[in-house]
Amino acid sequence: MKSLILGIVSCLVTIPLWAANPVWLEGKTSDQYEITVYRSATCGCCKAWVSHLKDHNFDVTDTTVDDVNKFKQQFNIPTDAASCHTAMVNGVAIEGHVPAQDIKRLLKDKGDIRLLTVPMMPSGTPGMDRPGAPKNDFKVYSITQDDQVDVYNTYSNY
Repeated sequence: MKSLILGIVSCLVTIPLWAANPVWLEGKTSDQYEITVYRSATCGCCKAWVSHLKDHNFDVTDTTVDDVNKFKQQFNIPTDAASCHTAMVNGVAIEGHVPAQDIKRLLKDKGDIRLLTVPMMPSGTPGMDRPGAPKNDFKVYSITQDDQVDVYNTYSNY
């Protein structure tokens, strides 16, 4: 009888923990995000950006490709918004060294944004933040479905 009571008490304590958080059905935490990255196998800064995403709870499908430009064209990345790697998350293109916190913010409220980008490869961005390297100011830009460009976030790294 004592073991039956202990079993019931144990269930009563543990059931609310998993029932209150239904993401257990998906096998991941509630703040984990799936993203697919397309990059060259030889790009070191791309690998570092993938590590940055993993450090910020992204479930990364890291896809090395021979021609990243094919994906830039497929996802309609403007030439002046291009960088070294391209990613897709929940139907939104991510171009270049966009910080993970900006991607998470976008996923909470994307509106009509189709692309977040950090053009080129500014020093100081995630993946381009090697020890001893300068930390330059940079901007993250958003591009909407109707191609309106706006500054999504600004980083000052003095």
